[in-house]
Amino acid sequence: MHELDEAIRVCVKCPLHESRTHAVPGEGPVPAHVFVLGEAPGAQEDKKGRPFVGPSGVILGQLLETAGLTRQDVYITSCVKCRPPQNRTPRTLELDACQENWLNRQIGLVDPKVVVLLGRVAISRFLEEGGLRESHGRTVERDGRVYLMTYHPAAAFRVPETKDSMRQDMAVLRHLLASA
Repeated sequence: MHELDEAIRVCVKCPLHESRTHAVPGEGPVPAHVFVLGEAPGAQEDKKGRPFVGPSGVILGQLLETAGLTRQDVYITSCVKCRPPQNRTPRTLELDACQENWLNRQIGLVDPKVVVLLGRVAISRFLEEGGLRESHGRTVERDGRVYLMTYHPAAAFRVPETKDSMRQDMAVLRHLLASA
């Protein structure tokens, strides 16, 4: 994983490298039972080169506690490894480049039992699911892994009620891990 992380830090495979301060490969144990996948690094992540260290990271930490986990128990990364300008949604070309070159390899190395997909972008990378209101908390088994869909922690800032839904989704994760 160290070699992969180093390659991500100097990646120029999509236009996002032009505006980044630091690429954000991901962090956590390898292997790990749980792989947490967000959308893209934000301002704090770009500044520090670490995933989920800004306000969304605080909420993610609280949600992991609901599942009986800590950040040190899970591998955390994003669909793209560089912050999109003005926090825009990553473009398909950027998502494809990161998935083909980095994300699929990360998942292979981490070899998780459960992949937690945070938000619409992460969900759409792996599953053909509808809106989050209908799909959050649901699981799909594919290729020997369970994919759990939930809201991105940033949604709690826009719609505070989603935090309760995310807690319920983390209870599903806790149950999945207890039965594994």
